[in-house]
Amino acid sequence: MFAIISDIHSNIDALNTVLEDINKRGIKKIICLGDVLGYGPYPFECLDLIIENTETCIMGNHDYAVLYEPTNFNYGAELAAYWTREQLCTEEDIKLAEKRWSFLAGLPMRYSFELESEGQIINVDMVHASPRRPINEYVFPDDIFTSPAKVTSLFDNVKNICFIGHTHLPGVFLEDPDFYTPDELGDYYPIEPEERAIINVGSVGQPRDRDKRASYAYVQDNKVYFVRLEYDISKISEKIYSIPMLDNFEADRLIEGR
Repeated sequence: MFAIISDIHSNIDALNTVLEDINKRGIKKIICLGDVLGYGPYPFECLDLIIENTETCIMGNHDYAVLYEPTNFNYGAELAAYWTREQLCTEEDIKLAEKRWSFLAGLPMRYSFELESEGQIINVDMVHASPRRPINEYVFPDDIFTSPAKVTSLFDNVKNICFIGHTHLPGVFLEDPDFYTPDELGDYYPIEPEERAIINVGSVGQPRDRDKRASYAYVQDNKVYFVRLEYDISKISEKIYSIPMLDNFEADRLIEGR
């Protein structure tokens, strides 16, 4: 039994809500698919919670941007990356600062392990963006119609199951190609040894599927369960509005779930 979270984006209120729910379910193992940082106003707090509570965290494109440089970012995302870096650089506690930077610098691009189902081994890969380009390739539901060859080629890099984030749109891609939202699946997907799937767990801190609730997933008895949680969006939005270097749009989209 383990939880998969992704795309926190410095949203401490959403992250606390998700961690509380994970704890209530008795889940001890948490894996983060990256983008702990970016967009939001609480990089210290989110980074510290991820360091403390996750077994593994993967490099996301916004984490990479803070550590190195923002590449192909829009204006608001770029501003947030530079602001976040500035905040991390102002930490006066040298040991704490080193701990955070060392954590970011050590984030892997991929995490893999095996599950067993009905006597068969299932390979599980975890990346931030896609199994082909783990940090920054977008895989959208519409790709099954607009770029089916792209989706098919992605499955060339998937043995059984690959968990992703990045687009903030939860759901399951199958190699037909096809895509199913959590609603269409009844909020869970059964892992089958003979079926390959790319599973997006959605975003904790900035959902974009017109559902403003925090999103994450957990695996129990080889089923992937999708979870949505209400949290106080007004509080985090007001904090974003209060910081000149953070684009107000990042607060607006939280309110609208887009």
